[in-house]
Formats: sequence, C-alpha cells, structure tokens
Amino acid sequence: MAKTKTAFVCSDCGADYAKWQGQCSACNAWNTLAQFNPGTAEGGRAGHRQGYAGARSEVTQLADIDHTELPRFASGISELDRVLGGGLVPGSVVLIGGNPGAGKSTLLLQVMCLLARQGRQALYVTGEESPRQIGMRARRLQLPRENLNLLAETGVEQILQAASRHAPELLVVDSIQVMYSAELPSAPGSVTQVRECAAYLIQYAKQANTVLFLVGHVTKEGNLAGPKVLEHMIDCFIMLEGGNESRYRILRAHKNRFGAINELGVFAMTETGLKEVRNPSAIFLARAEEEAPGSLVVALWEGTRPLLVEIQALVDASQLGNPRRVAVGLEHNRLAMLLAVLHRHGGLFMADQDVFVNVVGGVKVTETSADLALLLAVVSSFRDRPLPKNLVVFGEIGLAGEIRPVPGGQERLREAAKHGFRHAIAPKANAPRGSIAGLKVHAVSNVSQALEAVASLDAE
Repeated sequence: MAKTKTAFVCSDCGADYAKWQGQCSACNAWNTLAQFNPGTAEGGRAGHRQGYAGARSEVTQLADIDHTELPRFASGISELDRVLGGGLVPGSVVLIGGNPGAGKSTLLLQVMCLLARQGRQALYVTGEESPRQIGMRARRLQLPRENLNLLAETGVEQILQAASRHAPELLVVDSIQVMYSAELPSAPGSVTQVRECAAYLIQYAKQANTVLFLVGHVTKEGNLAGPKVLEHMIDCFIMLEGGNESRYRILRAHKNRFGAINELGVFAMTETGLKEVRNPSAIFLARAEEEAPGSLVVALWEGTRPLLVEIQALVDASQLGNPRRVAVGLEHNRLAMLLAVLHRHGGLFMADQDVFVNVVGGVKVTETSADLALLLAVVSSFRDRPLPKNLVVFGEIGLAGEIRPVPGGQERLREAAKHGFRHAIAPKANAPRGSIAGLKVHAVSNVSQALEAVASLDAE
C-alpha cells in the first residue's frame, strides 16, 4: 500500500515544508504550520473538476487579443464601484475582509438586494447565519427581498450544485473560513480546506462568468485570517475598516486586477445600513470652534479625489528616560524621522518630550504628503501656539529638510478653497500657475521657509 504524502503549510504565507517546525523560515511566524495532504487534495479536486470542466485552453497571440474595455455593471453603490475600479466585472473574484461588526455582510446584502431588484440572478450563501436571520436583517434595513435567493450551506459541493442549477450572475459566500469539502479530511477553517474550497469556487466563477464575493475573517492584528495564498488566488481584495466605536466605515482596496488600489470609499453606519458619504472631507473637518494648538488640516490624495482630514499633535514634557512616540493613523517610523529632521533643520529639540499624533476620524494615512502638516502640528503644540483654522497644508519632507512636490497639487488646493480655506502652505513645485479664488498659497521649498510662513500667518 502506497505511503500517503504529507506536507506542512504555513497559514500566514503559504510556504510548505516536509516536516513540522515551530517557526516558518519564510515569514518568521511562530506556530503557523499545519498538516496538509497534497495527494488527497489534488486527487479530490481532479475528480470534482469533471462536474464543470471548461473548454480546452488554446495558445493566443498577444496582438490578437480583444482590447475592448472589460464589461462592467454597477453595483448600485457608487462608493463600492469606485473602490472596485468602476463596477463589477463578470468572472471576477472579490475577497472582502474586516473586523467583526464592521458591516461586511450588511454591505453585501445591500448590493445583492439592489441588483436582484434590477432583475439580475443573485445567490447569497450563508454559512454562519440562518436564512431567518438574513431575512430579519433585510427587513430591518428596509431592503427589497423579493428576488434574492438564499442558501444556508457550508459544503462546497452542495454550493456548486445549487449554483449550477440557478446560474447566478452574482454569488456571495459568507464566509470562506466555514466552508468545507467532503473530499478533504481536515476540519473547516484549516489551511487545506480554505485553500481548496476557494479554488473550487474560483474555478466555477471563472468558467460560469459569475461575480464571486468571498467574505474573510481577520485576525486580532487586523490581517486576513487563513493562508496568505488566498490573496494571490483572487482578483480583488478589499478591507472594510472601522469598528463599533465609530459610525464611519472606510473601504480600501489592497489588491485589484481591474483598477487602482489607492481608491477609498467612505460609508456611514445607520439604522438602515451603510450609507454612502458623498463628501468625505466634510465629515472629517468637524473641528472645535476655538483654535487649539497642534491641530491642522492636511489635503490628502486618495485615488482620484482629494480628501481633507485633520491631524492633531500633542507634545508634553516626558517623565520617562525614554520619551514616548505614539502615532495613530500614521507611520511610527516616519514620525521619528520627521522629528530628527525638525531638530537638524528647524532647530527644535524634542528628545525630552513625549509626542503623540492622531488622524481624526480613524483614517489611516499612507502617503507622504502629510509630512509637512504633521511637522507643523507638532511645532504648534510644542510652542503652544494655535494655527489658523483656515489654513491647509501638504507636502513631503526629505532628510535634507527640503519639501518635495506631491501628485495632484492643483486639485488639493481647489478642494481646500471649496471648503472655505483661505491660506495654504504647499511645496514650491505645486504652486498654482494662476490664482485660485479665495485662497492664498504660500509656496515653500524647505522646512525653514515653512516655519517662517507659519510665523507670518501668526503675525497677521
């Protein structure tokens, strides 16, 4: 009798090993290796493929490929379409993750009900909730319930049989971590089950030209739970950020084969579900009426639109031998670098000060255009001098103290002027060629000039 071949696969990065070990040498994660039976999985998948095998693939010349735009259709929620790159693509696979209670199932239920009302075939597969719970939620959210098909099932074979009968244009599987295949011996949620069940569903979606939504759990660190290889198998990976402490949710793409990954969608959680926020800058600019030190507005660029958010800084004398550096919504290492630049090129010594910075509204700033605003907010708190409320700032800071230009400078300035800002400090290379009505732009090329510009505004 042939010996069964086994391997051990890392649940974080997908690396495989011949025997178990405590640490994955590929990603340095501990206790993430789980047993995997390649022979059983490949054999099971080969037998299961016979049920819906597609046409034979042929070699094609690149020049002969049709270059027309991919067919898309709107989901009924423009903020979701923005993040997806313009709408839903038939045959695409979208993985959506987020913290418990963020609204993943609510958002997908809204999309499915809206599209079902438009006459599109939609099938919602729930593995964690009963159809009665889904129906009660749809009723509470006041959604149309007539044409949406529901299936409470965790077996991937039964799901594919139901999908073959109904031929849905949209298929939601909530969630991939509870799905299992009877052909595999491991438990649901294991590396083997998650990877193979996802492969079955993805293969069906590609061959049936169905839009497939997979709901994924996240770990306590906020990362997608399960094997990392799952992110390589799908076409689009989006995260719904936000929790119960805030009514706003931010939808951000981390991978998208059909569009850009720097788009941002903003929603507000209400009694009737997730509502789109058409003007995100307005909700992030709900500032105190009185001017306070350390508060400043920065003009960010998210995808194809500018976004105005408030950055707050607090500098206080440290009682510890090692002063604290805390950054919420910003990169901690970048804060340390900017403080060193401020000391070297601005003449301000903060090695004995605790520095806390925060981005209001729970926004995570990943681009470098917030450098100048962060630095000036820190200086404002350190000197205990409030900055004008009608001031907006953006610009990247280099290690030599120079202020570098950023993309979309003109659009950022116009967005600031539209919201009533009267002064802007921006990189010299981003200075507008003509005047912008109601906005005075102070163009600076280094940190010293930026500090002088702030001082001149204080004198006014």
